[in-house]
Amino acid sequence: MQTVTAVAHRGDPYRFRENTTDSLRSALQRGADAVEFDVRLTRDDVPVLLHDETLKRLWGHDRPLKSLSADEVRGLTAGGVPTLADALAATDGERVMVDLPGRVDRRAAARIVDVIRQCDARDRVYYCAAAPAMLSLRAADPSAEIALTWTTLAPPRPALLNAVRPRWLNYRFSLVDHDLAARVHRDGCLLSVWTPDTRRSMRRLIDLGVDSITTNRVDVLCATRVSAEPPSPGRPGSRA
Repeated sequence: MQTVTAVAHRGDPYRFRENTTDSLRSALQRGADAVEFDVRLTRDDVPVLLHDETLKRLWGHDRPLKSLSADEVRGLTAGGVPTLADALAATDGERVMVDLPGRVDRRAAARIVDVIRQCDARDRVYYCAAAPAMLSLRAADPSAEIALTWTTLAPPRPALLNAVRPRWLNYRFSLVDHDLAARVHRDGCLLSVWTPDTRRSMRRLIDLGVDSITTNRVDVLCATRVSAEPPSPGRPGSRA
């Protein structure tokens, strides 16, 4: 039985504010195999960690990120919003899934890829987002590892798969059943899902054979996947 990859959604958001270095570090300490975080560009093209278009929900400032420089973001959040370079340093060589919300054109994708290259992190970074962003990312980095986010039961068209060349298909967990999992694997992709937070949902997905689960409760996922493993010879419950 292959062990499912445990991916921490925006770090450890039930204990620390999402998309902060404290949140990322906490998730890794709690057993995450990888951390996922969101990246957007400031007005002066600095990639920073923020899911929303504005600072309002997390930081109390109703200011669009694209209207602010990196220095202004730092001042408004007391340094709480890390740059992509900060986040790569904080994860200290661990695997990272970079989500690209919103509109990502080729220039923006190239800027993000450049920072990852400068940080010597290409080998441990992979990317997820919907098709338009992933097409831009593929153009910026022909060798990138991509998880194509897909939100319908209808499969991606072959022409899109040929253009994006994803290693993973990334589905909302509630869409996944036995037939979908079998189809994804039959088509040669790995299956990742987001974001189940209950043990029951996690166990169902593990039993379906998904390859990766992104969750807000990575410690719960790590415990659930251990309990889902079949007993080894000599362990309680084995028939050896």
